Amino acid sequence: MASPKSKNSQTVKNELPPGRRDGANAKPRPRPVRSRYSPAEVHEIFRRFLVKRPEPRGELEHVNAFTLLVAVVLSAQATDAGVNKATRALFKVADTPQKMLALGEAKVGDHIRTIGLWRNKAKNVIALSQALISDHGGEVPDDRDQLVELPGVGRKTANVVLNMAFGQHTMAVDTHIFRIGNRLGLAPGKTPEQVEQGLLRIIPDEYMRHAHHWLILHGRYVCKARKPDCPACVIADICKAEEKTTNVPAPLVEIAPLGPIDEA
Repeated sequence: MASPKSKNSQTVKNELPPGRRDGANAKPRPRPVRSRYSPAEVHEIFRRFLVKRPEPRGELEHVNAFTLLVAVVLSAQATDAGVNKATRALFKVADTPQKMLALGEAKVGDHIRTIGLWRNKAKNVIALSQALISDHGGEVPDDRDQLVELPGVGRKTANVVLNMAFGQHTMAVDTHIFRIGNRLGLAPGKTPEQVEQGLLRIIPDEYMRHAHHWLILHGRYVCKARKPDCPACVIADICKAEEKTTNVPAPLVEIAPLGPIDEA
C-alpha cells in the first residue's frame, strides 16, 4: 500500500479556514481546488461502487487492530501480497505487542526479510510495540494524534487503522487514491492531504465507511496507472478524465469478494 511522498502532519486544533491569516507574517493557506463533479454525480459514483462491492475489504491480512497496524507499517514501499507472505507466519507467533516485543528485533527481521527496508521496519515494529505497552496499555489507540506518535506510523497509516479497525470515516490517500483524485478531477490536490480533505468534503456520509476501499480497488484493478481499463469501468459515463476511452459504463453487477492475494 505504497503512499505518495508527503510530509506527515498532525491535525492542528482550531485550524483557520483556507485563506485566513494567523498572525501578521503568516501566508494565506491555499484554497482547495473544487471537484469537477456535482453532489448528485458524486452520490451516483459511490452508489455504483456500493452495488459492485457491497462489502469491500482491504487486502492486507490481519487478525486484530495490532496486526493491522503492523501490516500497514510494513506495507510502505511494498506490495500487499509481499507483506501478506511475510506476516502469515509472523502473526501466528506474535499477534500482540507483548508477543512481538518478546520475539525481538532479530527474529522479526527474519520473518520480514523479503520486504523492502526490512531492517528499519523491524526496528519500528519493536519500537511501536514497546510504545503501545508503555503508553497505551498494550492497546492500539483510536485517535489519530496518538497513532502518528508511534514509530513508523504516519497519517496514511493512522487513517487506515482508524477506518478498518475502528470504523471511523477517514480517508487514507495512497498512490491509487491520489491518482484517481487528480485524474478524474474528483478531488484535485498537489499533496495527499489536499486530496484527502477534498474527498472528505464531497463524499456523502452514508458512503464514507467503505469509500477508502472502493477508491483503492478501483484504482488498483480498473483505473490503473499506466493504462486505465475504461471498458471495465462502471462510472465511465460519469467520469471526466481527459484520457478515458469510452462513455459506456460496464455492466453494474456485484463481483465476488477478493480472496487471499498472492504474487504470481
